[in-house]
Amino acid sequence: MADAAGTRVLAVCGMPFEAAIAAGPGVVTVCGPGPWRIAQRLHDVLDDAAAGRWAGILSFGCAGGLDPQLPCGSCVVAVGVLTPDGPVAADPDWTGALLARLPGAHAAALAGVDAPLATRAAKAQLWRTSGAVAADMESHAAALAARRHGLPFAACRVVLDPAWRSVPACALAGMDAAGAAPPVLPVLRALASEPGQLASLCALARDAWVARRELRRARARLGAALGWPAR
Repeated sequence: MADAAGTRVLAVCGMPFEAAIAAGPGVVTVCGPGPWRIAQRLHDVLDDAAAGRWAGILSFGCAGGLDPQLPCGSCVVAVGVLTPDGPVAADPDWTGALLARLPGAHAAALAGVDAPLATRAAKAQLWRTSGAVAADMESHAAALAARRHGLPFAACRVVLDPAWRSVPACALAGMDAAGAAPPVLPVLRALASEPGQLASLCALARDAWVARRELRRARARLGAALGWPAR
């Protein structure tokens, strides 16, 4: 049996603020955003023989809600991830350890998407067709890399934009195809051309604040090596 001491896990995150929260003893972060960046960066890390052995890969960060019952700030621990190559199951021991440390977290499937889900209609359709309760742009790349390299995989994501909220178009202005956060100037220009989006943008900003707070709380509960279970 081994505990978290000396364990090294890879934390896959979409944005730098998520990686900053995930960082800690026993954790090396890989940051996107988007599946293509994640796949390439994981490839570089995992194929580097000099880097040594990794215990597993955890997808950690925020997600878009698909299940209307999940409000902003809800924590989801994945039982599996739906990928273009089919579902990938999460490691049951690691998943159980995460759930034990995160009371109130929802054990359910995540859906991997290649682009942001901007509308309520798009979220509703994916929920109906997939059964996943939330979606993000990194978990499927992380799950497939873990399967390819024979590593345990788990995911812990906090809902940022709930199923019933569409993301205002101005928030996506200037975003690149991989989902990188847009610079401020294009956002302000888009908002100036459609000032009616201001209320939606403010609501999204509040959601982001709540999600970040809950992500920090989850990280504190997970402890060293992101809840890696004793084996």
